[in-house]
Amino acid sequence: MYISGQYFSKDTLNWVQATINEQPSMSMRELSRLVCQKLDWRAANGNLCQVSCRKTLAELNRRNILELPQKEQFYDFQQKKAASNNFEPPNVDCTLDQLGEVNVYPVASRYSKDSKLFFHLLEQYHYLGNGSLCGAQMRYLIHSSTYGHLGALAFDSASWAVKARDKYIGWSEAARRTNLHQVLRNARFLILPTVQVCNLASYVLSIALARLPQDWEQRYNIRPVLVETFVDPGRFSGTCYKADNWTLLDNQTAGRRDGVPKNIFLKPLCSNWREVLCREPQKKLGEIPLPEEPENWAEYEFGAIRLYDDRLKQRLFNIAQDFFADPEGDIPKASGSKARTMGAYRFFQNPRINMDVILDAHKEATVERIKEHPVVLAPQDTTTLNYSAHPMTSDLGPICTSEDTLIGLLLHDTLAFTEEGIPLGVLDAQCWARDPEDEKKRERRKELPIEQKESIKWLRSFEKVCEVQKLCPDTKLVSIGDRESDIYELFSSALEDPQAPRLLVRAEKSRNRQLHDDSLWEYVFKQPVSGSLKIHVPRSGSRKARDTWMDIRFTQVTLKPPKRLNKHGPATVWAVYVLEQEHSDPIEWMLLTTEEVPDFQTAKRCVNWYANRWGIEVYHRTLKSGCRIKNRQLGTADRLQACLGVDMVVAWRIYHLTMLGREIPDVPCTAFFSDAEWKALCCYVYKTSTPPEEPPSLQQSIYMVAGIGGHLGRKGDGPPGTQTLWRGLQRLDTATEMYTIMNPQAYPNMPSGP
Repeated sequence: MYISGQYFSKDTLNWVQATINEQPSMSMRELSRLVCQKLDWRAANGNLCQVSCRKTLAELNRRNILELPQKEQFYDFQQKKAASNNFEPPNVDCTLDQLGEVNVYPVASRYSKDSKLFFHLLEQYHYLGNGSLCGAQMRYLIHSSTYGHLGALAFDSASWAVKARDKYIGWSEAARRTNLHQVLRNARFLILPTVQVCNLASYVLSIALARLPQDWEQRYNIRPVLVETFVDPGRFSGTCYKADNWTLLDNQTAGRRDGVPKNIFLKPLCSNWREVLCREPQKKLGEIPLPEEPENWAEYEFGAIRLYDDRLKQRLFNIAQDFFADPEGDIPKASGSKARTMGAYRFFQNPRINMDVILDAHKEATVERIKEHPVVLAPQDTTTLNYSAHPMTSDLGPICTSEDTLIGLLLHDTLAFTEEGIPLGVLDAQCWARDPEDEKKRERRKELPIEQKESIKWLRSFEKVCEVQKLCPDTKLVSIGDRESDIYELFSSALEDPQAPRLLVRAEKSRNRQLHDDSLWEYVFKQPVSGSLKIHVPRSGSRKARDTWMDIRFTQVTLKPPKRLNKHGPATVWAVYVLEQEHSDPIEWMLLTTEEVPDFQTAKRCVNWYANRWGIEVYHRTLKSGCRIKNRQLGTADRLQACLGVDMVVAWRIYHLTMLGREIPDVPCTAFFSDAEWKALCCYVYKTSTPPEEPPSLQQSIYMVAGIGGHLGRKGDGPPGTQTLWRGLQRLDTATEMYTIMNPQAYPNMPSGP
């Protein structure tokens, strides 16, 4: 769980509780120090965040997650400071010039005389008393060279969330949580009541804020950019803040602390304060741990989502399960009730929800699956999403030629597969609509830099695979692309880092690359045949599927950069040439790879890698025909993309189940189905009220699901496909719900009958 911006795993919480039980007399100071050291919980200046840790432990105790010792704890800085009996407030009634030099200087130590004086002034003369400041803090005394001390002021950490302030700044939830430490609060401001000097308060504010950023940075290694304060309108009008050019916001605070709404004043400390505060944190894979004990598959796949509202998270879990239970249904049908339907529509309309936010969480789970395999293939491909049936949807664009009137979105994604073809998850997804006004962009493609072309999609996806490769050093990732990905910039990027993923691209013959006196194709064709390989060619259009033998040649080649890329050096790669034997329309592949190919076995492996690229096209067919994404009606392209993020994970899970039954048929079905699901399945299929004691194998369960979905299981039918599994899963969902209703003792947390 995340609390106070720090993640506490179940093991960490158990360790903290064990430490408390072993040493019940340990002080909170010592306990917080041990916890901070274990978590390496430090501030920007390198100091342990012991105060934040103590607050966090108290909150965990309040939630009954931890049990802290029940005893009183007192510290010197919490006790009231002794009154400074030697101080006599000066009676001053003069102009600002007559005060002499007015100085604002910091209180160096809480044990110093200045500290005692600071607390005495606030306790005696401030209507809120000395109180306790929150978190990091700076205290100042106001001194006149003529009359002595005139007052005090203090700054501490900003309020966690203020609706009017946050709206004025314009930052996102993630930016607020990341950059809030650069906002300070003027917590106390006191000019002694015996001091009557016009403009003194605004002058003190100006000189205090002039030195505050440097003082704060020196102490905490953080430079603040904005200061806030809250003024009780029943007591003060905030004239001094207005005179010092503070901004009074239109709305007040909610007044939850004492029931009195306060006026909000803000003062920037630098010119680019909004840019600094609105800067989004860099999102890195592997930063957010996965749920330790997820209740269902949706919580595991989306548990690491970067949302800070648990209600939104739970809504996402429910939507994903509803979509998986009825992938062919529209949103109202899949949701099952009006309340869940309205909740789904509100979820996709939320400005904080988009496809990247949803898929980033799924990527975290995908990375964990990738780590379990020595080699993982990462093919990337582009497909079109046709929404022409809903022309009123805004922000769509053309998806075909200018003569065609079809509109929709383009999707370029990267999936992770094992060498056996089992899909592990989505690694990257880019979705966009073409500009209908830019019809002649293709004619200008040679003049444009790659950043302004759609071809940049290949480089962006490869960069995402590079991020995953860094998190999985024991796994070899292979980025695979078809002929459209044959761009020189991609090879150049792949060869920059020896630790980068391997690149495997099918060459485009029209590139007309030259090697020595021959073209690339002629040069490689002259190499001797190193061996033959039998591969399965899937159906494509009118071409039937077939098993065929392919001759393989390979050699190392050096590619020269095109004229427009003279700054790039030559790229040395390996070429694997594949030609089908004795066929009227033979298959011919020229594969270019950064994987070293010293022998026929490696060349054959590269060919098999590329042949497995077909899996991403099967996935696209699953996504479009199975999840029926073209039937989504959400009004705008942004909402469609957010919904697409959920649909992509649902389509992956269906495809994942289909391939698991073929590749690892003998494992228990509990690897995929929950306890209630496999028992309900057996009872439904065998027409009995008593499930077997042992779960069936995964293959048996998949055939049972496919059977209730319409798969006949005849000798020539082959293994079940995704469509029969979709239909079977829908009926299984209903059977599981009925099974849990009829067995309330075994499943007390499931909904029961009326």
